[in-house]
Amino acid sequence: MKGVFLDLDTVSHQGDVKLRSLERVLSVLHAFGTTPADKLVEYAAGAEVVIVNKVKLPGDIIRRLAGVKLISVAATGVNNIDLIAARQCGIGVCNVPAYATKAVAQHVFALILALNQHLEGYEQLLREGAWKRAPQFTLLDFPIRELAGKRMGIVGYGNIGQAVARVAEAFGMAVFLAARNRDDRSPGRLPLDELLPLVDILSIHAPLSADTRGLIGPKELTLMKPEAILINCSRGGIVDETALAAMLKAGRLAGAGIDVLSEEPPVHGNPLLDPTIPNLIVTPHVAWATREARQRVVDEMALNIAAFERGEPRNRVD
Repeated sequence: MKGVFLDLDTVSHQGDVKLRSLERVLSVLHAFGTTPADKLVEYAAGAEVVIVNKVKLPGDIIRRLAGVKLISVAATGVNNIDLIAARQCGIGVCNVPAYATKAVAQHVFALILALNQHLEGYEQLLREGAWKRAPQFTLLDFPIRELAGKRMGIVGYGNIGQAVARVAEAFGMAVFLAARNRDDRSPGRLPLDELLPLVDILSIHAPLSADTRGLIGPKELTLMKPEAILINCSRGGIVDETALAAMLKAGRLAGAGIDVLSEEPPVHGNPLLDPTIPNLIVTPHVAWATREARQRVVDEMALNIAAFERGEPRNRVD
């Protein structure tokens, strides 16, 4: 089968991810770093397999993809694909679940530790010469807490949420799980309004949906302890960004680590990009982006495509 990768630059940086596994299962592979919306049909011409990461394929485009048999998504989420249109056109869609679990869990704790240890604050003091002027051997300007004995709250207990829980427990933290929804009465699950006042760290790992959009808003943030830390390495839009910025500025939260925004890239700005907000770390959606995870997603797509050609439904979402 012939294939085209429409946004390779979202997965590979200067060739650090190899495409050999895809080249073995595809007779031809054309790769474009990026694809403008008005070039989608042109670039996909002649392909039987279209590979995308974040390129949007709405129904009007999918219906014009003559000869395409499979859309292979280089991600877990497929909200950029019109699945109904793909089904109507007889085009299969597959994704890659759990490829970045280790990477995201690692990033979650990078943010937690940086915030908890006040690494940026202490580094700034050193740059200003405070240590050289100190009357003693150490600086104690920022309080540091031990994670052992603290409470971690997790919203979304899939592969990543479970991985984060295991690391939290290794630090000696107690883990509390949020209920999936208001009707969830599963043992070991707490309604969100009961969980939030309990936890010292809240880590979000839920997908963005109608139910989770704005899930952590002004009311929920007010329920959290003033000394609590919020981490969102899931999807922008789950946390009310304006409310979070206000809470941090007012000192009503100890800190936040954010890897995702409601608009990416944030071409129209974002309240969380205000450099005066204290104890906030924003990273550009890189929690998933270890080189190992990026190579893994490519290799898993190759296995998906090979399975599709054999008639096996590997990682099919439609």
